[in-house]
Amino acid sequence: MSIQVVPIEEAPPELAIRTDDRNLNHHLWNNNGTWFIHYTVYPTPVTKQRIRRSLRTKSLVQARDFRDDILSTYRGGIRS
Repeated sequence: MSIQVVPIEEAPPELAIRTDDRNLNHHLWNNNGTWFIHYTVYPTPVTKQRIRRSLRTKSLVQARDFRDDILSTYRGGIRS
């Protein structure tokens, strides 16, 4: 008996987000004055990766802009 290995297609990671339109700061948190973003991506159908990165800003307005730019790179592959 032989095992056949089928390659998984290389696809961009899929983003899984839940947003509350009333919360303008979704996916953001403030850690000692510096804003961070957190979100989850699915690089393959069976794995997930939690991303947490510093936005390197103390400005909430700037953090929201950075967050929107980062999340927009995943547009098209968004799971709700």
